Amino acid sequence: MEPYLSGFLSSFVALSAIVNPIGVVPIFLTLTHGETDRERQHTAYISAFSVGLILLLSAFSGEAVLGFFGIGLPSFRVGGGILVLLMAISMLQAKQSRIRQSPSEAEYAEDKENVAVVPLAIPLMSGPGAISLAIIQGHQAAGLESKVALGISIIAVALVALVSLSLAKPIGKALGVTGLNIATRIMGLILAAIGVQMIAQGLIKLLPGLGA
Repeated sequence: MEPYLSGFLSSFVALSAIVNPIGVVPIFLTLTHGETDRERQHTAYISAFSVGLILLLSAFSGEAVLGFFGIGLPSFRVGGGILVLLMAISMLQAKQSRIRQSPSEAEYAEDKENVAVVPLAIPLMSGPGAISLAIIQGHQAAGLESKVALGISIIAVALVALVSLSLAKPIGKALGVTGLNIATRIMGLILAAIGVQMIAQGLIKLLPGLGA
């Protein structure tokens, strides 16, 4: 497999798992309850666009921000990996992680008129875990081809989010609660492996003796 295609697929799968647009479907339907189909579609567009923009900015400028605050990438890898792992554990239990959204934030969101950016885009889909993963993938993307592949994978994830939110009603009816929970658990399993890998890679850089 070409390195370009391999990089695209690995980034796409990892980001899709952590953004988990299918798992956000029931929350999207709840937050947009009472909206017309046209209003719901507009919310889906704004939310998906925001997800893509946030992840692109994180991937290509996040490392510079870390450098400004004097945070090393290995330390960030470990911290981000722990966040991702905690989210994965919640997903394996088919629960909404409080890392994404706390109960008070959920209650506040129900009273907001426009929920496209907050809380749908951030923190529900492109929250701390997704941003951490995007920054790390941005660091790993060495060379123009790798960076282009990462950018395209982020855009693809945003398009998947757009399709999932646009078809939220039929998806919710087709999968039901059980189907949505199964999809969330599968994504959680993938995410758990990614989180462990991030932690291991960070620890090896911080403690080189571990890789001996």
